[in-house]
Amino acid sequence: MTSREQWSAVDDYLVETAIRPDPASDRTRAATHEAGLPPIEVSSGQGKLMGLIAELAGARAVLEFGTLGGYSTQWFAAAVGPGGTVTTLEYEPRHAEVARANLDAAGLGDRVQIRVGAALDTVQELIDSGAGPFDVVFIDADKANNANYLDAALKLSRPGTVIIGDNVVRGGRVLDASGAGTDAEDVAGIRAYLQRQGDDPRLDGTVLQTVSGKGWDGFALAIVRDVEPAVAGAE
Repeated sequence: MTSREQWSAVDDYLVETAIRPDPASDRTRAATHEAGLPPIEVSSGQGKLMGLIAELAGARAVLEFGTLGGYSTQWFAAAVGPGGTVTTLEYEPRHAEVARANLDAAGLGDRVQIRVGAALDTVQELIDSGAGPFDVVFIDADKANNANYLDAALKLSRPGTVIIGDNVVRGGRVLDASGAGTDAEDVAGIRAYLQRQGDDPRLDGTVLQTVSGKGWDGFALAIVRDVEPAVAGAE
């Protein structure tokens, strides 16, 4: 058995035992794949983790960069409760259409606003309109813009906001600073994101590597300690 096969088998075991299957999220995953969307949503274990993080944070407002078929969106929508909201940004109209159908079928559609368009544009609209602050921000869109999304997220945050960046290890390719490879722009975006998280005094975070049926990857987790930019020379 290869490592990936073993990771997948362990994933299945954990879902069936410690995590417990969730029929509604399983239906969303199946419907997303049947609609022809790429199978790149978070794993069952990570989806549950996202929901638990939102609950632990007492989140009532979540911002998500990248909707796909609404799988992670659904975990957040369940976590925020009937009075909560999830605002999710999706570039592809077809993905947004599938996500809307999935969320409505799960009975959670009334908690979710899907904003279609380039995320840098739609998030700027949120900033300009005075939206937020959000309690949790999940960044899982095109990786080349990760650092820009992090900057935008900080403008929509408060002290205590949790910011999560997904797919930040990419099978170890995060180490490649050469600018080579087919996903060079994505790797550069991830490296910029991680550097920004580490350098910005407003953020206090960590990064965890993960293995699963999806392979070797990881996610960044940070808490916003302050929303004001540091002033050069300040004591």
